Amino acid sequence: MNTVYLDNNATTKVADKVLDEMLPYFSDFYGNPSSMHAFGGNVGKKLVEAREKTAALIGAIPEEIIFTSCGTESDSTAIRAAVQSNPEKKHIITSRVEHPAVKNLCEHYAKNGYRVTVVPVDSMGNLDLEYLRQHLTDDTAIVSIMWANNESGVIFPIHEISKMVKERGIVFHTDAVQAVGKIPMNIQDAGIDMLSLSGHKIHAPKGIGALYVKKGTKFFPYMIGGHQENGRRGGTENVPSIIGLGKACELAAEHLEEINTRVKELRDTLENELLNRIPNAAINGNKDARLPNTTSVGFEYVEGEAILLMLDQFGICASSGSACTSGSLEPSHVLRAMGVPFTSAHGSIRFSLSTYTSSEEINSVIDNMPPIIEKLRELSPFWKKKKAAG
Repeated sequence: MNTVYLDNNATTKVADKVLDEMLPYFSDFYGNPSSMHAFGGNVGKKLVEAREKTAALIGAIPEEIIFTSCGTESDSTAIRAAVQSNPEKKHIITSRVEHPAVKNLCEHYAKNGYRVTVVPVDSMGNLDLEYLRQHLTDDTAIVSIMWANNESGVIFPIHEISKMVKERGIVFHTDAVQAVGKIPMNIQDAGIDMLSLSGHKIHAPKGIGALYVKKGTKFFPYMIGGHQENGRRGGTENVPSIIGLGKACELAAEHLEEINTRVKELRDTLENELLNRIPNAAINGNKDARLPNTTSVGFEYVEGEAILLMLDQFGICASSGSACTSGSLEPSHVLRAMGVPFTSAHGSIRFSLSTYTSSEEINSVIDNMPPIIEKLRELSPFWKKKKAAG
């Protein structure tokens, strides 16, 4: 049975070209890039190249890139750096739909003497910009708002948010883990102070990420140790993975057009066919301002976990929300924040595509989903009650 992988917002396949770029640095070129000899120095040159490629994808300059272990570390580093740089300020602003990497850290600060303002979203997942504007104060240490939501795919107006925040002289961080490599971006135009990205969302390996820190931004390292990363993140570099991230960023730039044309068309076909063939189904989120590879579909009166188990029997991989919270039986905090009805939130499935996704795979989902939903609804007392009520 072939695997139909439509869970790319959780993680992606490591691209063949990325793996080929990495492999020699596990065996043949294993020197420490900080060493004085040429064997290590040549490895150091590859790190320089990787930094340049990573910076180029987002329109940064190489010196503004710090390599980290993942998106979570990048988020934590950014928020902690802003708080430490402004010890007199005790206010943090974020949104109700952030990834747990930001959400849980802000909750930690809330329990330790900080005021945390959580900006709501509407039923389409759009951020309440006026609410954000009204809560900016001289006491605000940082505003951390994601660029695109990992579950709904809704894209926030980052340029508008940044302008609003910077007019008040406040540090602005964005978790762009889901946006990088899927939509064009130029960080210089956006006015962002710090940005997080993660390798395994763009066909690099797990365990590697990066943090953009705008030149001139006050910064305190989270990982304190040696001189690596210009003293901003101690510890010997994860050389093969950094090289892999650089190659993945290079490939992502080359595939941006394909993501926003062919992959988007496949996503649209999938959701349109599902809505046409399955009653009481709806898209969660703004259909216009959305990542081109992502759809979240709510199927009323069924359980998302049951849908995923039945899809798995056909080799189809999807998600009921963020991979970091998928162990919970509670509806996603993102869907709750959007006010998605309980009957639909519990039966919401996220499909996330990549450049590896084929039309045959999409057709497999389109063919198998209707009978799965029909079978599960036959077992649902809520569905039976609805049908009886007419």
